[in-house]
Amino acid sequence: MPNEAYMKLIEEISLNAWPSHKIELYDGWLIRFSHNYTYRTNSVEQVGQSLIPVEEKISYCEKVYQNYHTPSNFKINPLLDPSFDQILSDRGYEIRHVTEVMTMPMDHFRPYGQVSAEYEYYGRNSGLPSFIEYPSGILVQLRDRITDDWITSLFRLNGTTNPTLRRIVPSMFKAIPKETIVAFIEIDGRMVASGLGILDRGHVGLYAIYVDASCRKKHFARSICSSILSEARKKGAENAYLQVVAENTAAKNLYQSLGFEDFYTYWFRSLETL
Repeated sequence: MPNEAYMKLIEEISLNAWPSHKIELYDGWLIRFSHNYTYRTNSVEQVGQSLIPVEEKISYCEKVYQNYHTPSNFKINPLLDPSFDQILSDRGYEIRHVTEVMTMPMDHFRPYGQVSAEYEYYGRNSGLPSFIEYPSGILVQLRDRITDDWITSLFRLNGTTNPTLRRIVPSMFKAIPKETIVAFIEIDGRMVASGLGILDRGHVGLYAIYVDASCRKKHFARSICSSILSEARKKGAENAYLQVVAENTAAKNLYQSLGFEDFYTYWFRSLETL
């Protein structure tokens, strides 16, 4: 297995980066629930040693998700014994949401060239510029905290309309315990691209990279990512990581052009328990 210790670190800091609405610790397993907002926050993750027989544990988790009226999801990564994935397959679980984890040492980072930067915003972490300008007049705005306006605009970008999710997800973002770099691009006062950097133990994770369909292929995502990564490096980040859906070729091409490389793959096993 390639660098098991580093894989464990990435799993740990990415778990910190994206809290769930509810979490239950059960014999070394985290049962996470967030009304199906994402697979990561609605799945079982193994984080410690287990003493209870595995079949008994799976049945327990299935009952928990049945009470939540959602499918049972288990996250499968290379740190787990392959037999666990087979056990779930034998119970009828299907593979969902195959995800590539990509990493990058900051000395491999190939940033998009900035035109200028303005320092007007003085918040909790006042070292951030308020605006970074890129070619073609692209202006990336940066903030040091997640605001309600940013979350509302993010919902519009990623198509979140469910009233329950619009109620609970803001508290999930605001529960992130780490320093954040919030990025966005506006056109006529309307957010058309977003990004979030989360700093933890010398790393920055890229999250919430969305671009409005009308604004794609204009280097908006490249500008957002470059802004977050450049500012994170100034704050001491020596490495970066991200998670991208395996079939998202356009996003992977962008990340590779910035200097990211594939590290490992994880997926979810899902079973309808309604």
